[in-house]
Order: sequence, then C-alpha cells, then structure tokens
Amino acid sequence: MNALELLAGRGADLLVRIVTVACSDRVLPDMAAELAGLVVRSATDVPFCDVYVLDEEERALECPGRRPVPLGEGDVGWAAARGTARPHADGRGAALPVRAGRSVIAVVDIRSAGPCRDDDLELVTALADLFAPVLRSCRRLRNAQEREHSAERFAERAVEVQEAERARLVRDIHDGIAQRLASLGFHLSACDQALACGAVDEAHDQLVLARELCELAAAETRAAIGGLRPPVLDDLGLTAALATLAREAGSRRPELDVTVTVSGELEDALPDHVQTALYRIAQEAVANCLRHARATGVHLLLEHDADRVRLRVSDDGAGFSIQDVFAPGRRPDSYGLRGMAERAELLGGRVHVSSRPGGGTTVEALVPLRR
Repeated sequence: MNALELLAGRGADLLVRIVTVACSDRVLPDMAAELAGLVVRSATDVPFCDVYVLDEEERALECPGRRPVPLGEGDVGWAAARGTARPHADGRGAALPVRAGRSVIAVVDIRSAGPCRDDDLELVTALADLFAPVLRSCRRLRNAQEREHSAERFAERAVEVQEAERARLVRDIHDGIAQRLASLGFHLSACDQALACGAVDEAHDQLVLARELCELAAAETRAAIGGLRPPVLDDLGLTAALATLAREAGSRRPELDVTVTVSGELEDALPDHVQTALYRIAQEAVANCLRHARATGVHLLLEHDADRVRLRVSDDGAGFSIQDVFAPGRRPDSYGLRGMAERAELLGGRVHVSSRPGGGTTVEALVPLRR
C-alpha cells in the first residue's frame, strides 16, 4: 500500500485537509508550519509536531520558532544525516526523514503524550512521502530567492567597494604621487636655475633628487594599481597570483609557513572573472588567517577538474565555533564569509567553511566550469 492509498483509507476529511495544505502558498517556512499543523490535526495522539527543512548549505535543519539543528545533531539531525527514522529516547515520538529521491530534504519531528502509536507513525510517514515533492519545490524556490538576494547584496557591496577604492585612489594620488610630482617640478626648476647660473654641481644634485622622486612616484603608482587588481593575475594567471599571495603573507609573518599546491591543466581555460573571484576568496581567507588564526602553517590548494575548479585554504590555527558564527541573529560578516560565499554563488558555486576551536580552519570554494 502506497502513501496515497493509506491516506485515502483514513477518510475523505483527511484528503480534504491534505489538498488544502498542498494548494496553499508553496513558500518556506509557511509550508513547513502548515504540514506540522496537518499532522497534529490528523493523527490520533500527536499533540506536537515540527517540520525541519534542510537549509541551502545542507549544513543544518531549520524550523519556524526553533533553533537550527546541525546535520547529525540530536534525533532530528541524526534522522536527516542517516535517512532513517529515529524514535525519541522516551518512546514518545520520533524523528521521521522526508526523502526526495535519494536525498533527505526535511525531518518531521512528532511528540506524543504517551508511547507513540503505530498508526500515527504510519500516517506521518505517509504524509512525509506525499509532501516530499512539495517541500522539494519549496526549497528550490527558497534557494532561488536567496541567490537572488545574494546577487542584490553583492551588487550593493560592489558599489560600496568601488566607492571605497575610488576614495583610496584619491588619497594615494593626493598624498603620494601628486606630492612627488610637485617636488619633482621644484627640483627640475632648481636644476634649470642652477644651469643658468653655471652651477653644474648644484644642477647635478637637483637632478639626482628629481630621479629619486621619479622612482618613488613610479613605485607608489604600481602599489596603487596593484591594490585595484594584482598585475600578476593579468600577466601570469591565477597560479602565479596565489604564489605571490603566499609570499606576501610569509613576508608579513616570517614564522608562518605558507604553501601552494596546484593540480590539473585547465588554468588557461579559466575565465578572467573566475580567476578574480577565486583570488579574492583566497586573499580574504589568508587575511583572516593572518588576523585571527595565530597559525603556524597555511596551505592553498587549487584543483582543476574537467567541469569544476576547487580552491581550498586551510590553516592549523586557533579555529572558531561555526555554530557561534552562524547562530541565528548573527551574520558572519566579521570574517568576510558572506563576501566569499557571494562571490562563489554568483558563479553558481559554493563556499564551505569548516572549523572548530583549536582545530584550525578550512575554507573551500567549489566553482563549476561551463563549457
């Protein structure tokens, strides 16, 4: 007997309630709340029900009014991670996975006043099977909306960064290059006057000073340009840019061992915008390590496959609590994690961060390659 046949055998009233919920707005978290209410109204002895839906990152399960449950944690996380039902320890309910194909996309968590009835478990299992396509559709819609919002936030941040870069350029030019050029003009005028008076030695000294100012202005110009986009990225590609990034990090912290490993042969085929995004993600991850990790070693790994490219930045530093950083009400902005994730998402990819206090941190960006 399949789920629909089982539910049909429970009477027409139940089918009406199912159709009503299924035809409601297919958005999260409303649909999860509607399904939970349907379970409570339809079961014989299930006064409490929560429906947890897997988040886009597939790291935690979310439920209206509840704290997110990390995958693998508690009965709900266990059921989602293993794809099998798990009775609660007191026998008063169970966590039942909702499957879409081979994947678990949600968990229905029911609690009864006494030992959970078998017919209630059958009913909830059948409802979970019936609503699996609905929840999958809701997740896809939510993920699409979140990516749209991510693109909007990225556009806003891009404008902010652009304005900040312009301000920096203005400062660099006004306080540095412009001052050098003004001094250069002064020394050249002094040289001209010295030559007019026949003071050759004085003219020579002024030329030496003018040359030094020229070299200084050129160095400051290169630094200003490098701040906008590393020239090595244009000249030699992502691999060389990562090696340069590693050398610069090592020079800032001589006790830090920074290594780079590259595998695959597709670097030349990487589009410029992909190289730029991966470089900026690596730059942010390494900067985080320098600022927060107190690490002794950092390893950058760039892997090219036929259909995707993977960048991994790992350190052996202090690490941090992922749950604290991603806790409700907090945004992981302080570590630049949102910016890294947005860069990858705009390319259709993802950034995964793993860390624990005392166990180091790994940032991994996975970006698909379109052929």
